[in-house]
Amino acid sequence: MSAARTGPGAGPGTAARRGDATADAFRAAARRWTTGVALLTARHGEEVFAKTVSSLCTLSLDPLLISVAVSARSPVAAAVRADGRYAVSVLAGHQEPLARHFAAPGAGRALGLFTVAPMRAEATGVPVLEDCLAWFDCRLHTVLPGGDHVVLVGRVAAADDRPGEPLLYHHGAYHSLAHPPIPSTGART
Repeated sequence: MSAARTGPGAGPGTAARRGDATADAFRAAARRWTTGVALLTARHGEEVFAKTVSSLCTLSLDPLLISVAVSARSPVAAAVRADGRYAVSVLAGHQEPLARHFAAPGAGRALGLFTVAPMRAEATGVPVLEDCLAWFDCRLHTVLPGGDHVVLVGRVAAADDRPGEPLLYHHGAYHSLAHPPIPSTGART
């Protein structure tokens, strides 16, 4: 068997065709999808966990369900599975420093509440961010496999919102509706 030709001269049927699914092509295409930015939080015992995410999705009105995807190896995923509850805070444009902080590996674990982010406990006891655009406080409904991620489906116990500008993520940079792009220094899950 011969190796497939790659590069500019590669013909049809080779791995180098434009549009072939590779991890790099997937990442490049996914960066073109504009998303909101949220903070996933969980509590297990005295520990609080947080991770920046962009995969929040509302699923159902009856029952009230949302989903969020996070790395299957993330400590926050383990905390949600162990404790059966989580919260998602939708970040406002001015909360970009928090998005960056909690996107960094190892930054999202603390005893008690985080000192870098004002938080308060809601219905399930899981903290939500103060001054965020919206939040959903959930009891774990189910966990679905998602390759190297898990999809946490939560039944919403409480939710709230307030007016303001959202923090957005597009093509590797944070944005807001009112301001130019904020350069990004790292990837998020």
